[in-house]
Amino acid sequence: MQYTGKVYLVGAGPGDPGLMTLKGKTLLECADVVVYDALVSPQVLAMITPGAEQINAGKRRGKHSLMQTDITQLLVEKAREAAIVVRLKGGDPFMFGRGGEEMEDLVKAGIAVEVVPGITSGIAAPAYAGIPLTHRSYSSSVTFVTGHEGAGKYRPAVNWQAIAQGSETIVVYMGIHNLPYITEQLQLAGLSAHTLVALVRWGTRPEQEALIGSLGTIVQQVEATNFEAPAIAVIGPVVNLHDLLSGCRPASIASENYSGK
Repeated sequence: MQYTGKVYLVGAGPGDPGLMTLKGKTLLECADVVVYDALVSPQVLAMITPGAEQINAGKRRGKHSLMQTDITQLLVEKAREAAIVVRLKGGDPFMFGRGGEEMEDLVKAGIAVEVVPGITSGIAAPAYAGIPLTHRSYSSSVTFVTGHEGAGKYRPAVNWQAIAQGSETIVVYMGIHNLPYITEQLQLAGLSAHTLVALVRWGTRPEQEALIGSLGTIVQQVEATNFEAPAIAVIGPVVNLHDLLSGCRPASIASENYSGK
C-alpha cells in the first residue's frame, strides 16, 4: 500500500529568525522534506534538521525555479514518500503567498495538509522601521494589497479608487515594479501628492533599509537611489512616526540606512 504523509504549509516570517513561530521551528526540526521559497532567510533555513531533503522552489520576478503547478505536484509526490513534508514560505502562507492555492490543490489530490501561520512582512517590516500601521492620532484602518497581480485572475485590476478612499493606511506588497502606476492611480483617486510613502526593503533582516518620500516624489527617489525589490510600501500619515520611532528598531538592524523625505 502506498504511504501518504502530511504537508505543512509553514510561514517562515519575514526574515528575522527570532520571528519564526515555535510550531514552525519544531516542524523544521523533524521534517523529512522541506520545499522552501526564495525569500526564506538563511538563518531560518539553518533550523532545518540536517537529515532532511531540502528543495529550493523559490520564485522571484522573472526567475522561477519551479512553476506553481510543478511545486504542487512535487508536494504530492513527496507526501507519498515521506511522513512530514514542510512547504516553507516567506512571511505568512495565506498573505499573497499562494498558500491557499497550494492547500486547495493538495486537498483535491487527497493529501493531508495543515497551515502554520507566520508573521507577514506587511506588518513586521513597517514595525522594524518604526511605523505602526494603526495609531489613534493617524489611522484607524489599514488595507493590504498586492502590487503584482497574476494574469488571468478573478478580476482585471486592483480598485485603487476604492482603496484610496477607504483606508487611512495602505500597505502594498510586491509593488516596486509597478510603483509609477500605483502612485499615479492613488493620486487620480484623490490622494495628495504630499501623502507620505515609506519603502522598506529586506524588512527585519540585518540588511534592512528604507526610503521615505511622498506619492509625488517616491518614483524619482527609487530611480535616483536604485532602490530595488523586495520591499513593502506603506502609504499614509502613519509614516510621520518614522522620524520619532525608527531609533527603537532592533539592534540586529541598527545599521539600516534611511533616506530623508
